[in-house]
Amino acid sequence: MADLITGLTAERVRANLADVRGRIAAAAARAGRGADDIGLVAAVKYVPVDELGVLAEAGVAVAGENRARELQAKAAAHPDAFTWDFIGHLQSRKVKQITPLVRLIHSVSTDSVLEQLRRHAAPGLRVLVEVNVAGEAGKSGVAPAELDAFLERCSGVAAVEVAGLMTMPPLAGEPSDSRPWFAALRELAADRGLTELSMGTTQDFEVAVEEGATIVRIGTSLYR
Repeated sequence: MADLITGLTAERVRANLADVRGRIAAAAARAGRGADDIGLVAAVKYVPVDELGVLAEAGVAVAGENRARELQAKAAAHPDAFTWDFIGHLQSRKVKQITPLVRLIHSVSTDSVLEQLRRHAAPGLRVLVEVNVAGEAGKSGVAPAELDAFLERCSGVAAVEVAGLMTMPPLAGEPSDSRPWFAALRELAADRGLTELSMGTTQDFEVAVEEGATIVRIGTSLYR
């Protein structure tokens, strides 16, 4: 497990945030897009509760947490500081805990989660379907060939709006190695009229933006 990130200062995070936003803008321009079309979610899995105030002071607006229990604790400790997304693997038994706290769930991919959303989601909850674009064994996400059937089942959950798709590409040696997987997700979304694409993290977010990401999930680049 990675070490917790401590010793943050608002000055450092603010400078890193400006740098990341500049890189997003440059990547968007290369793709003929506007930087305002891309949202930034600060991934805070390894940021302790007592360091989160620094992020708010630095201008971070949207925070993403991977774990339901930590999301509850962090949202309770900083109730007005952030808008929250859930960005990690979602267990069905955790759905009830997180749905009141988040604007967006990035990782819906199982029928058991859909059933819990049917029971507990408030009307208008926006979600993304996680797609295992590379077909990696043991990895979360709906297979591309099964996406249409899964989206049909999602449509039966009246409270939920499927806004788009999310993916985590295979580990890669170079950022450009992720490009085919990001392009594949973009095509899957476009073919189905879905507009949100959550793809790209610290190591490859510029490539993701070039390939159509509307949300990037950034951790290390904001804190180092």
